[in-house]
Amino acid sequence: MTEAKPWTARVITLFPEMFPGSVGQSLAGQALSDGKWVLETVDIRDFARDKHRTVDDTPFGGGPGMVMRPDVVDASIGAAMRSAPGLPLIFLTPRGRPLDQARVRALAEGTGMVLLCGRFEGVDERVLEAWAPEEISLGDFVLSGGEPAAVALIDACVRLLPGVVGDPGSLAEESFEGGLLEYPQYTRPRQWRDNDVPEVLLSGNHGLIEAWRRRRAEQITRERRPDLWARHVADQPETEDRTL
Repeated sequence: MTEAKPWTARVITLFPEMFPGSVGQSLAGQALSDGKWVLETVDIRDFARDKHRTVDDTPFGGGPGMVMRPDVVDASIGAAMRSAPGLPLIFLTPRGRPLDQARVRALAEGTGMVLLCGRFEGVDERVLEAWAPEEISLGDFVLSGGEPAAVALIDACVRLLPGVVGDPGSLAEESFEGGLLEYPQYTRPRQWRDNDVPEVLLSGNHGLIEAWRRRRAEQITRERRPDLWARHVADQPETEDRTL
């Protein structure tokens, strides 16, 4: 019986040397070394058609900057997808759908993903129309290229893979799980700079501790992320009281 291939991240990039980056460290890096997931890169410049390995050109209609050529990008995507049949193709771009934990979880539950990293002013629209990648954004800001966003997305997925995080239970109590931001955390020393750990956390009463953590998570979410709070309230049964 053929053993299933580990979860795979294949990155199409002009800068393969930027990988694995931070995902080569800590738990993700150890899991990579242990073969629990696989990282592969496809160098876009390998598909350039001239001796200078040109991958971009000036935009039609004028304007600043350069645009990545459709023929070169198309060839690199084709090569990546042929060796990764069935994996979702994702283009990291500020105009994409905002990434959330639900999408990260779904990607981690699959067999991997192919990530296209743009540079310069972007990618010729025709190649995006041809391949119809899922367009994902990390937020309302602009990076120099898609590589840092790719590293962040890979990290978010890898930590959810079986056997990567030592205590899987810790994943269930993080921010965005259950629609709330995470409650405050405390450790030793019990008193620091005249500031004590909340007494309820020392009580040993797990019911009281759980209720306190829930209230604090709700309070923090309501104060810092009104959008998340409104969504969370809308998802609750009408009989449930969420006033604080």
